[in-house]
Amino acid sequence: MEHTKNLKEKLFRKKQNGWEMNIDKEEIQNFSKEYISFLNKAKTERECVKEFTKILDENGFQNIKNKENLKAGDKIYYINRQKNIYAAVIGQEDLKNGFNIIGAHIDSPRLDLKPNPLYESEDLALFKTHYYGGIKKYQWVNIPLSMHGVIVTKDNQKIEINIGEKDDEPIFTIADLLPHLSKQQDKKKLEEAISGEDLNILVGSIPYETDEEISEKVKLNILNILNKKYGIVERDFVSSEIEFTPAMKAKSLGFDQSLVAGYGQDDRVCAYTSIRALLNVNNPKKTAICLLADKEEIGSMGNTGMSSRTFEYFINEILNKTIGNKPGLLDEIFQNTKVLSADVTGAYNPNYPSTYEKNNESYIGYGISIIKYTGSASKGGASDANAEYVGYIRNLFEKNNIAYQNSEMGKIGIGGGGTIAYILADKGTDVIDCGVPVLSMHSPYEITSKFDIYNAYKAYEVFYKDE
Repeated sequence: MEHTKNLKEKLFRKKQNGWEMNIDKEEIQNFSKEYISFLNKAKTERECVKEFTKILDENGFQNIKNKENLKAGDKIYYINRQKNIYAAVIGQEDLKNGFNIIGAHIDSPRLDLKPNPLYESEDLALFKTHYYGGIKKYQWVNIPLSMHGVIVTKDNQKIEINIGEKDDEPIFTIADLLPHLSKQQDKKKLEEAISGEDLNILVGSIPYETDEEISEKVKLNILNILNKKYGIVERDFVSSEIEFTPAMKAKSLGFDQSLVAGYGQDDRVCAYTSIRALLNVNNPKKTAICLLADKEEIGSMGNTGMSSRTFEYFINEILNKTIGNKPGLLDEIFQNTKVLSADVTGAYNPNYPSTYEKNNESYIGYGISIIKYTGSASKGGASDANAEYVGYIRNLFEKNNIAYQNSEMGKIGIGGGGTIAYILADKGTDVIDCGVPVLSMHSPYEITSKFDIYNAYKAYEVFYKDE
């Protein structure tokens, strides 16, 4: 019997809840407090770039534009249109030997304003929205919303907007139909009960005070308030990027405070941990790069998305300021580069067991998740890392005592998803998805484990530093 037990321990893969390991729980809680603070400051990609730039500046990183030459140990960053950012620590090895790159994204599902958003209906002023990314539309009604973004006026002034996060500021919301009158709505499929055109945000109800007989007095009053505060007129919405996000604060969750609940953890949990890990890198052998992209939630297109060649421009600038550049060098570097696509995955939800194949799912509190392939059904749209690279990552984590799990995301054919992995694989790099499991992903209030968050931070650190 004892022999059989030992044989089982030797051959079976051991699964263990991270909180039962020999860990520094106080350090995990302290790290999570800093992460929660970040979540409450950075609810859009622009705000993420602003916060990350502050963190990098405070830790000795410099804008690459301010450096004529680069040498081993230099810490630099590049900001692309205030919506995505790259940071690097130059390594000691010849750059042609490749980099260690961790790539995450900093955009999250939300509600964007339409170009002509403001209208009045029955003495109520509302904003028309166009939802961004994959959301369950019914989750976005009857919750407090805050307004974030920029407006560019006709004289090219850029005005920053942030309303609804402070306790003394108003919030906004989308009013749903009351249960007493929703019999017809209740008969619809869940995805049809609230349409995209129903996501209209309530922003006011007081008419403009005047003795004149004019229409749309409530709309006029709202525009007058905005004009007095920001100097804008209705046409200025055409040249704006206004996002509405949940106004709820990120907080610890549970009697044991083991979890984090908050908006935008897909994928800011990986973005934050990968930046924090880079701060610990000094004089690495290989150049370490943190890549934080925009537009992943809508296909990674655009000049701030991963499909843009702006990241290649950043690498070329590094080459120009170190070893010099030549045709074909960038391709050679990518062939020798290792990448972690640091994106979250769906965690097993015990409320919906029929959705999952339990042997191949990620579990809250069991560590960072490695996903060999994403895509859907027949692995459609996946980059599918090769066995040699999976073995390299596995051995790296095991020798450094990183708690990890291997998973897919749900049963075959039920769903699927994509990351920036395939775009980096197209450049010739070795790449695999590696991120934090999330409950209620893409909802206004996502849930992660503090153990998994801290474990991701340590996993990314050992990857950056690996020779």
